[in-house]
Amino acid sequence: MKVARILTATIMATAFAVTAASAQQPTVVPVIGQIQGVDANLLVLKTQAGEQKVALGNNVVVWGLEKASVSDIPKGAFIGVGATPQAGGSQKAIRVIIFAEAMRGTGEGHRPWTRPNTTMTNATVDTTVSGVDGQNIMVKYKDGEKKIIIGPDAVIRKYVAGDKSELKPGAHVGINANKQPDGSLQTARVNVGRGDVIPD
Repeated sequence: MKVARILTATIMATAFAVTAASAQQPTVVPVIGQIQGVDANLLVLKTQAGEQKVALGNNVVVWGLEKASVSDIPKGAFIGVGATPQAGGSQKAIRVIIFAEAMRGTGEGHRPWTRPNTTMTNATVDTTVSGVDGQNIMVKYKDGEKKIIIGPDAVIRKYVAGDKSELKPGAHVGINANKQPDGSLQTARVNVGRGDVIPD
């Protein structure tokens, strides 16, 4: 009986810990827009939904997002590929993001993407060869591998180290902000588009 009481108490404590941990997970709010103003550590953005304010964390990290090409995807690069599954099991790339080395491992794996009937694969490039339908890339992740076909219509971007000075009026940014208990938004990272690139 004593053992049963101990087991029950342990299970309840574990369940409580899991529930408490879940409750502490912040709600992530995607914010895409153009900076209208900067007030100390507060960004004022113009978005499709209207004005939105996002506070910057004390050690906010800024990444620049630039245009890139297939030649910027060497063996060993860590990339994210939004794609359409093909009949033979390969993935036809819609968008390819080349991560900076410091971002290696971000979201690694293969899963459904946000667009209907598409996939997202974050993985390391193992081989890359030219084919009649575009560049054929084999990527590997911890649970498997995928063949990616990058045609001329694929959008290719790369992350590069940025600077807080880039957060100025007119800049286009993409942010995954954490919603605070009072409803305000805060972020530790901002992706800023360079040239005519708009983060999404």
